[in-house]
Amino acid sequence: MAATVETKEEQMDSLPYNSEDPSLYDCQILLEKTTLEAANDKSFPTDARLIWYIVDGVEYVDLTRCNKVSRMFDMYYDRYGKGSVQRIDFGYGSINPKLWGNKPKKEKKRK
Repeated sequence: MAATVETKEEQMDSLPYNSEDPSLYDCQILLEKTTLEAANDKSFPTDARLIWYIVDGVEYVDLTRCNKVSRMFDMYYDRYGKGSVQRIDFGYGSINPKLWGNKPKKEKKRK
């Protein structure tokens, strides 16, 4: 009587997991493969961070929001591989993260 047993790697390969999806890491990429001039904008939230990474010998910069820096690192590590993440630094935004992206309410007409 032979029983088949799946290894941990086989179980992980069978899961519907996509490292390209930032929402799996609770992250939001605001600007992807951008320049520092474009990321140096005060209209972004204060919790946005700049991340420098290398892909195929070319250095890129992204502006990304994430609740933990370790999850942001994990996302880029899983996407681009070992040694790709070079540096993570604070962004230049000045908007409160709770208020960022909210639109002002319309004023009601008074009778």
